[in-house]
Amino acid sequence: MTDTVTLSRADYEALLARIEDAEDAAAVAVYRAREEALGVDAARADHLPVASVDRLLAGENPIRVWRQHRGMNQSQLAAAASVSPAYLNEIETGKKPGSLQTMHAIAKALGVSMEDIFNGALKQI
Repeated sequence: MTDTVTLSRADYEALLARIEDAEDAAAVAVYRAREEALGVDAARADHLPVASVDRLLAGENPIRVWRQHRGMNQSQLAAAASVSPAYLNEIETGKKPGSLQTMHAIAKALGVSMEDIFNGALKQI
């Protein structure tokens, strides 16, 4: 025998809203603890300004967005990732997808996760 509970639609939606509120409160608490442990500036170092997020949402290459956010030009990033500036340019312009090894080196040089740059690169393949 299975236990069942019947709720009105209003009660069900209120329950979902309370669960979402609890999840949001937990996420905020985790983030505040991170800021307290690392300091506000360090905890927010990887935050992108809204303009950069808008560029990503518009489909701009994430490597270019992150590179510019980090204040690097293509030559500086290419040197830090040990790739040629021409190859980096081809990746940023979508002419080449970049090998997994190259994307890893670029992500490491930018101080971001592979997910931060690779998802956008996959859309260009």
